[in-house]
Amino acid sequence: MSMRIRLARGGSKKRPFYRVVAADSRMPRDGRYKERLGTYNPLLPKDREDRIAFDIERIKFWLNEGATPTDRVSRMLEAAGIIAKKERNNPVKGQLGEKAQARLAEKQTGETPE
Repeated sequence: MSMRIRLARGGSKKRPFYRVVAADSRMPRDGRYKERLGTYNPLLPKDREDRIAFDIERIKFWLNEGATPTDRVSRMLEAAGIIAKKERNNPVKGQLGEKAQARLAEKQTGETPE
C-alpha cells in the first residue's frame, strides 16, 4: 500500500480549507484517509502562524514509514524545516514565449512592423 501525505480540500465554494492527511494513494482527494496531520488555510495572510499547522511528530512517523509527500506538501514541509530542501529545475519557466521572442527579434534588427 503506497501512502501519500497530501492535502484534502474542505470548506465551501470559493472558501477553501485544507487538511494535511496521510492517505492511501489510491483513495480520492477528499476521500478516506488514515490520519489527519495538520491544517492549511490559504485565505489567511502569509505571516499568520495559524495559516499552516502540523503535527510534526506524526509527519516524521509517516515519512519514516515510507509515505511520500505531494509537491505542495513537500514545499510546506521544507519551509517548516521538517524535510531537506530539494533542488528544482524548470528551464522553460525563464524562457520567453513565441510572441515575445518575435518582438525581441524585431527590436534587435531594427525593423518595425507596418
